[in-house]
Amino acid sequence: MAAPIEVTDADFEQRVLERSKEVPVLVDFWADWCGPCHMLAPVIERAIDQHEGKVELAKLDTESNQATAARYGIRGLPTVKAFRDGRVVDEFTGAQPPPVVESFVAGLVPSEADELVEGGDEESLRRALEVDPQHPTARRELAKSLLRRGEVEEARQLLDGVTGDFVADGLAARAQLAGEEDLAPAFEAWDRGDHAEALAILQDALADPERRDAIRRVMVAIFTELGADDPLAREYRRRLSAALN
Repeated sequence: MAAPIEVTDADFEQRVLERSKEVPVLVDFWADWCGPCHMLAPVIERAIDQHEGKVELAKLDTESNQATAARYGIRGLPTVKAFRDGRVVDEFTGAQPPPVVESFVAGLVPSEADELVEGGDEESLRRALEVDPQHPTARRELAKSLLRRGEVEEARQLLDGVTGDFVADGLAARAQLAGEEDLAPAFEAWDRGDHAEALAILQDALADPERRDAIRRVMVAIFTELGADDPLAREYRRRLSAALN
């Protein structure tokens, strides 16, 4: 049985948040005086061992590391939180029976389609869609590649029905705007990672009321890729809001 890593306030950022960008990390928030914590620990370890390194386990003693416990609002013990890409994606509190813990851990393990999507190339994305035709990330990323080379109709079909994804919605809007010559430079700039140029061109094009909503959706997709705290995204989000009001 693989031993869990002991994490502290000092190294939580590196050993949990940064590490979770590579592999899901389960954090067991516990204390030595907590009887249910001692009961749950081997159950979690056995569940993790079933997945051969695809999920990692960290333990944080809340008595010795109160800053991190407070940061994550730990009120009851044991509490288990699952981290992926630097954020909490699932959690439970209290000792749980083995089947519940095993199901919880299994839900964090990347599927075959997820692993193919990680490859990022078109062949891997198409294979991912053979495994899971509705995989939203595979559909979005393949559609992005198709739009870059002008294969608009297949991209539209892939994006149809992908919901709750601002980037996919922006790509669908881009497909809708395909053929608009004045916007082609914006899309080319987006493709090569020049977000500033892309946003500047799109901002200027907002003056056209018939295309305004589709352009807004493309801009929101770029904001999403940049991240909420990115200065460029913040500046153009303000400009977009002003233009729409």
